[in-house]
Amino acid sequence: MAGHAIPHFHNTDGHSAINIGVREFMCVGANPPMDHPHVFLDMGDDVERVCPYCSTLYRYRPELKADETQPAGCAFERDAA
Repeated sequence: MAGHAIPHFHNTDGHSAINIGVREFMCVGANPPMDHPHVFLDMGDDVERVCPYCSTLYRYRPELKADETQPAGCAFERDAA
């Protein structure tokens, strides 16, 4: 996630849900070139949020680090895409 002030996540593998360690983040859909507009999502006080573009369900898990996901590998890295 280097280069991003706000964590970015992707769902290239089509997971039904992704657990993340932050409540404010960006969803990019799949890795480029199959990404959608990079949309900012804020869970507020909730623990789940659905991306309006790709319908990925994100769940907040406080035990995870900001760049950690379950399943692993869903943190978007611009240089790796």
